[in-house]
Amino acid sequence: MTTTYTYSLPIGPIHPALKEPIRVVAEVEGERVVRADVKRGFAHRGIEFMGMKRNAIQTLYLSERICGICSISHPYAFVKAVENAIGMEAPPRAQYIRTIIAELERIHSHILWLGVIAHEMGFDPLLYWTWKGREMVMDLLEYLTGNRVNYAMYMIGGVRRDLNEKKIRAIKENMNYYRQFNQEMKDVFMSDPTYKARTRRVSLLTRKDALELCAVGPTARAAGLRMDIRQDQPYDAYADMDVRAVVPQDITGEVMGDAYDVTLVRLYEIDQSIEIIERCLEDLPPGPILAEPNLIKLLMTIKRSEGEGVGRHEAPRGEVMHYVRFDGTRDGPVAWKVKAPSYNNINIWGRVLVGAEIADIPIAVGYIDPCMCCNDRVAEVRRGGRELPYEEVRRKCREKTMRIKREVMG
Repeated sequence: MTTTYTYSLPIGPIHPALKEPIRVVAEVEGERVVRADVKRGFAHRGIEFMGMKRNAIQTLYLSERICGICSISHPYAFVKAVENAIGMEAPPRAQYIRTIIAELERIHSHILWLGVIAHEMGFDPLLYWTWKGREMVMDLLEYLTGNRVNYAMYMIGGVRRDLNEKKIRAIKENMNYYRQFNQEMKDVFMSDPTYKARTRRVSLLTRKDALELCAVGPTARAAGLRMDIRQDQPYDAYADMDVRAVVPQDITGEVMGDAYDVTLVRLYEIDQSIEIIERCLEDLPPGPILAEPNLIKLLMTIKRSEGEGVGRHEAPRGEVMHYVRFDGTRDGPVAWKVKAPSYNNINIWGRVLVGAEIADIPIAVGYIDPCMCCNDRVAEVRRGGRELPYEEVRRKCREKTMRIKREVMG
C-alpha cells in the first residue's frame, strides 16, 4: 500500500511574486498542486462608499483611482452609466476620442502583461525589452492627456481635451512604431522555445470551465469563447468599427486554453487596437467634445435626475461594469456599484492551479492579469435598518486583521 503525503504551500498575502495582496494556499503532492484555496479581501479601500458621499464629477475622478494600471477603464464605464441614467449622450467627436484613448491603454496594458508573464517565469531580458517598447505609448498618453496614468480625460457627456492636427500626427507615428514592434513581439513570443515550453499546456482552462466560472476578457477568449463587449454590445465609436473578438482558433486553428493561447490573444489584440485607432483617426467627426461644457449646469441636471444606469466597457482585462442610481435630491449617486474583470477571473485559479507544478504557480496566477484593488472594496452594512457606527466598523476591521495575521503566522 502506497501512502501519499501532501503539504500546504502558502503564497501571500505578501509575496515577491504578488504586486498586490491576495492569499493562495496550494496543497502540494510532490511537485504537483492537488488542491488550491484562494482567499481575497486584503485590500479594502471603501471607494464605493466614498463615491456616494460626493457629487458625480468628484466620483468620476475617484473611479479613476480604482485601478492604477488600466485607469481609463473605470471612468469609461462610470460616465456611460451616468449618461444612461440622466439621458445624456456624448457628441460623436467625443465618442471617437474616448475610443482612441481606450485602445491606446489596451496596447500599453497588453504589453505590460507580456512583460510580467515573462518575468514570472524568470525571463527578465524579455521583460525589459517589452517594457522599453511600452514607454512609447505611455509617453503618447502623457502628451495627449497630461498624465502617464490617471489621465482625467473623460467627462460625463464627453471628453475634457480635443485632438489637434499635431496630436493626430503623433498618434499615427506611434501606430507605425507599434505595428513593427508588435510583429517583433510575435516573432519572439510565438517562436521562442523557452517561452513556448513554459506556457504550452500550462494553466489549461477549458471552454466549459470558462463559461461556468464566468471568465471575461482575454481569459475567456483564450478558452475559445468569442465574447467581447465591443463586439456584442458596441458603444461609442465601436459601433462603427465592426469589432470581432480575437480567439486562438483564428490564429492557430485550435484552442488549448493555456498560457500560450492567452499570449496569442493579447498579441493579436494589439494589432486590432492599432486598426481601430487608425480608423477612428480617419473617420474622426468634427464638432464639440462635450454635451454640456458648463459643469455647474451639468451637476444641476444630475441633481434633478431620477433613475439608474449601467455602463459597460471592454477593458484590457475584460468587462468592467458600473451601476449608478440618482434620486433627484442630490448631484451625486445614491447608489454606486462596480464589477471589475478580476472579480470574475480570480475564480478560475481553483481550476487552473490543480495539476500545475510548483514552478508554474506564478504563471497560473499571472494568466488572468489580476488586479486585487479592482475587486476589493468596503460595503456599507446595515443591521435592522441602522447603519453601523464608525467605532463598530473600526473594531470589526481590527478583529479581521488580527484573524488574518494569526492565519498567516500560524
